[in-house]
Amino acid sequence: MTKGRLEAFTDGVVAILITIMVLELKVPAGGDLNALRTVFPTLLAYLLSFVFLGIYWNNHHHMLHSAKHIDGAVLWANLNLLFWLSLVPFGTKWMDETGFAAATVGLYGVLLLLCGVSYFLLTKALVRVNGRESEFARRLGSDFKGKLSVALYASGIALSFVSPALAQTVYVLVALMWLVPDRRFAHHNPEQPD
Repeated sequence: MTKGRLEAFTDGVVAILITIMVLELKVPAGGDLNALRTVFPTLLAYLLSFVFLGIYWNNHHHMLHSAKHIDGAVLWANLNLLFWLSLVPFGTKWMDETGFAAATVGLYGVLLLLCGVSYFLLTKALVRVNGRESEFARRLGSDFKGKLSVALYASGIALSFVSPALAQTVYVLVALMWLVPDRRFAHHNPEQPD
């Protein structure tokens, strides 16, 4: 399989996940702007999940563009990432339908944590196939931001049982950290010298 096919498959899965989430949104009962208050928490949960999926899609694209080679281990690591991303609509809906109960906010954090760990494993598989001395590995570096994200997700999970709102704030902070595409890969074209 080529990098292009892997990226196209991932693009398709992420597009379907976003579509599933938007189809789950319910229209407010009233016809005025005041009716939006009843669905405002739902819209915020959707927005956060949309942003997370968009961040993974964007950074995945740039990262794969920077890699020169993939292999079977990369394919499986990518499928692992897609599996956990595919559960984000479920976690979003459950969190919303329970009024952001502590356990569901914690589960949402677990899903985000598993997505983060899966992305980390994908980077490791790409380093292995491209070589530890490759341009890809050099650009990835120590992946401090990736490791920090996993630590923040874990703290958000713990905080969810103390204050679900504080846990959600941690999840938003992680999203804000990644909102700008990963600069290590975003402007790199492997066909052109730096």
